[in-house]
Amino acid sequence: MYHAIVFLPLVGFLIAGLFGRVLGPRPSEIITTALLFVAAVLSWVSFIQVGFGDGATRIQIAQWMSVGDLQVDWAFRIDTLTAMMLVVVNTVSALVHLYSIGYMHEDPHRSRFFAYLSLFTFTMLMLVTADNLVQMFFGWEGVGLASYLLIGFWYQKDSANAAAMKAFIVNRVGDFGFLLGIFTVFVLFNGVTFDAIFPRVAEFADAKFHFLGIEWHALTIACLLLFMGAMGKSAQFLLHTWLPDAMEGPTPVSALIHAATMVTAGVFMVARLSPIFEYAPAALTVVTVIGGITAFFAATVGLVQNDIKRVIAYSTCSQLGYMFVGLGVGAYGAGVFHLFTHAFFKALLFLGAGSVIHAMHHEQDIRHMGALRRYIPFTTAMMAVGTLALTGFPFSAGYYSKDAIIEAAYAAHSSAGSFAFLATVVAAFMTSFYSWRLFFLTFEGSARWGHHDHHAHAPHSHEGVEHDDHNRDVEPASHAQHEHGHHGAHTPHESPLVMLIPLLVLAIGAVLAGIIFHGAFIGEGYQEFWKGALFTRPENHILEEMHHLPGWVPLLPTIMMVLGFGLAWYMYIIDNKQPAKLAADHPILYRFLLNKWYFDELYDAIFVRPAMAIGRFFWRTGDQRIIDGLGPDGISARVLDVTRGVVRVQTGYVYHYAFAMLIGVAALVTFYLFRGAH
Repeated sequence: MYHAIVFLPLVGFLIAGLFGRVLGPRPSEIITTALLFVAAVLSWVSFIQVGFGDGATRIQIAQWMSVGDLQVDWAFRIDTLTAMMLVVVNTVSALVHLYSIGYMHEDPHRSRFFAYLSLFTFTMLMLVTADNLVQMFFGWEGVGLASYLLIGFWYQKDSANAAAMKAFIVNRVGDFGFLLGIFTVFVLFNGVTFDAIFPRVAEFADAKFHFLGIEWHALTIACLLLFMGAMGKSAQFLLHTWLPDAMEGPTPVSALIHAATMVTAGVFMVARLSPIFEYAPAALTVVTVIGGITAFFAATVGLVQNDIKRVIAYSTCSQLGYMFVGLGVGAYGAGVFHLFTHAFFKALLFLGAGSVIHAMHHEQDIRHMGALRRYIPFTTAMMAVGTLALTGFPFSAGYYSKDAIIEAAYAAHSSAGSFAFLATVVAAFMTSFYSWRLFFLTFEGSARWGHHDHHAHAPHSHEGVEHDDHNRDVEPASHAQHEHGHHGAHTPHESPLVMLIPLLVLAIGAVLAGIIFHGAFIGEGYQEFWKGALFTRPENHILEEMHHLPGWVPLLPTIMMVLGFGLAWYMYIIDNKQPAKLAADHPILYRFLLNKWYFDELYDAIFVRPAMAIGRFFWRTGDQRIIDGLGPDGISARVLDVTRGVVRVQTGYVYHYAFAMLIGVAALVTFYLFRGAH
């Protein structure tokens, strides 16, 4: 069964990738989608068998490499954490495949697109089933490669190519730390297999490294380096800049990358390595603080974004911060529970946004929407469900998981926990505000799309800023040739059934996932469900302490949710002049948030421009002037100079040649005379 779960997406990739041109787009779509649905059904079977039974196992595939003391097998580690990730990855991927049949129906390169989707899924499955750090790193890098291909799928767009490169390079920064962390763990434990590492962690609880004349706590260094990889892959503060630009890919890609798979890889990795992190409290403090900062930072930026996909992307960034707060305070179950529930409602929101974009003929600016509830009622209802779950409406999926993390941060009774508690509570208010802002601007109010031309928008400002028309979920070379997508004046239309069915399935998950599974993930069934897949030290009682909090703490996230909704209702329904007035009254703050705290500009000044200047110096001075100038180019130039001089001697007059021969004879005689004299 597990062979099928992991390898069916690979089979789909090979069929669509190698034979897609022969088979054609429709067979490629059907084959890859069908294989993913089989894998998704089997994943749910394994989840029930492992989580609620005794199905945990280890499956040996092959011996991978043997180099000295390093022995690496290719094996599947099947426990509750793996089974949960299999469900998340394959379910969302299968629904994204199905949705893409409708969303990408105009694209001439659908076979390649579906091949990339299946490759992405396979590499993610390799990551979550890893039995050792080397296999995990293989999946980790494979996911990075596949995301590069998907983000840059519409390679005719320069912006898509730039976004793909940015995602790839920023992730390499984090991956360098991850690789160093793996090296550190191998040096400590002389192995990379989890079964060889986890039982021995306590032996190295006080191990030290001597470096630069200072003693460093070995496990803390290892965990910080490993977490650096998680920061890149899960778009945490400082390494987050690739995430919004990844919106250049098609909307199904956004759902797959940002909902359930790539961005949750860092969360999964920290949870998987919980036995190591538990013995590195300083590293957990860093995880908590970074998670809190990310939750707050991304929420502030989401307040003012106007691209429907970017608002949801920053929401993802913020929610990932919540997950790391849960992990950082030791409530691993709460962090992973939010990963599980978030996959449903965030995939729902992204695919719902895709349905809106489809209805609006590829318009993405929410300031050019409005009143869509009358035209696309089903999509409106699905987006409402996703928004309620994201904001933590009582008894929705987000209510159980997000609120549990906020309660865990308070229950940590540490300075880092208190900071994270404050940051996540404020972020909960902002999440509610920007989520309902998106909903009201898109579906309520008056229509603002009837008088706008899609390809030539007049400068328009809903909140005091001219329209930035840089991100269009449309391939210029192909979509522009089709019958729709030319003018915003076209009447919006509901998406086809093949796009609406995945929305309905995800909406069911967004409503029920919290109610059904909260007892197993973080409640009374915790120990029996996880069976040691998440490790906590005996002194870690945070899940118990979460049940003994002051009464106002569990109520606070719901209050923030209501306040955010009320403020959005007032500013975008009752008095919609307020946003523009507020932006005009606080232009510096508004520009600061609109430009994402100027991180892109800062990194451009600190890293990009100096790197370009250094490269230009080595190219022009080092390569062209020194190496080429003194080397091949210089030698060839001197040869040419000599030949030009020799050519001048070739005059064609006999007396010139006789004179040259005379000079030569004189030179030879002189040479031998002087040689004889010595």
